Amino acid sequence: LRSQDFFRLYSVDMLASCEYMPQELFECYTESCEIYPIDEEDIPDKIRIKDYDEHDFEMDGWARWDMPSDDYYDVAQFPEEFTGYDGSDVWRFIHARICFYDNDNDYYDADSWKADFNKAVSGLHSMISAHIVKGIQDKIQAGEPLQDGTPWTDPQQEFNRRLSPDGETPRAISNLYFGYMLMLTAVSKARTRLLQDCDAQIIDPQAADALRPVLSHPLFDDLSITAASNNLLGHANMEQDSLWEARMRTRELMRIMNCVQCNKCRLHGKIAVLGLSTALQVLLGSGGEGGDELKMHRVELAALMTTLSKFSTAVSYCQKMTTN
Repeated sequence: LRSQDFFRLYSVDMLASCEYMPQELFECYTESCEIYPIDEEDIPDKIRIKDYDEHDFEMDGWARWDMPSDDYYDVAQFPEEFTGYDGSDVWRFIHARICFYDNDNDYYDADSWKADFNKAVSGLHSMISAHIVKGIQDKIQAGEPLQDGTPWTDPQQEFNRRLSPDGETPRAISNLYFGYMLMLTAVSKARTRLLQDCDAQIIDPQAADALRPVLSHPLFDDLSITAASNNLLGHANMEQDSLWEARMRTRELMRIMNCVQCNKCRLHGKIAVLGLSTALQVLLGSGGEGGDELKMHRVELAALMTTLSKFSTAVSYCQKMTTN
C-alpha cells in the first residue's frame, strides 16, 4: 500500500525554522540523513490539484499541514532507517512542555483525557524508537557500516534501554499499544470514506486494489481495539470545555518537528504527527462528539494509513524482540 503514489507523496516545507529552542546550524551531509524532492514532472497532476484544492484548514483544528508547493517528497524513495541522528533534545521538550503535567506530576495515571494524550504521544515516541532500533539491526544484518561516532551499535541493548519495562521508559510498549489501538480504531471509522474514494477513483485504481484488502482485515472489527478510544472518548466528554488544549498541543507537536535537524527524520516525524492528529480528529472531533471523516483531506488520509503502517511495524518488531 505504501508503494502507491496516493500514500507515498507529501508536499513538505523542509526549510521551516525551529521556533522552540536555539540551535546551531546543522546540515545533513550523509546519504542516510538527506532527502530531495522528486522532479516536478513526476508529481501526478491528480495529487497536486487535490492538495492545492484542499489547502484550507480549521484555525482551531487538530493539525495544520504545510501549504502545498512544488516540493513533493517520496517516502518510498526515502524510507525509515537509522540515520544516527540524536533527537533527544526535541523529545525532552515534547514530554516536558507539550505533554500535560500538574505540579510536577504527570497525568499518565489520571482519569482524564490528558492522560490519554500523554500516552498517545509516548506511544508515538515508542513507535519511532522501535524503528530506530530496527534500523540499527537492519544495517548490521546487511553488513552496512553505522555512522561514525554513533553510540548506538547494539540493537538488543538499545531495545532494552528505550523500550523494555526495565529501561528508561517502563511504559513504552504499553503506550505503543495504546497509540496503535487509537490508529486502528480511527482507520476503522474512516473506512467508509476510504472505500468511497476508491469507488469514485479519487484514490487511483492501483492504490485502491492495495487498500481494499487492508481495510477488510478482521482486526478492524475486533471490539477489543476500541478500548483505548473508548477511554479517550469517555474522558473527553467529561471535560469538553477544555478539549481545545489537546487540539492546540497537537498543532504544537507538528511545529516542534521543524526543530528536527535530520531531514529524513523531520519528514517521517511530520507524517507520523499528522497521522496521529488525524486519528484524534476522527475519534474526537472538535469537542468529543467524533469527527466527520468526509471532511478529511487527501494528505490526512495518506498520513493516517502510513502512520498505522508505522505503528504496525513497530508492534511486530517489539513482539519479535521480547520473544527472542
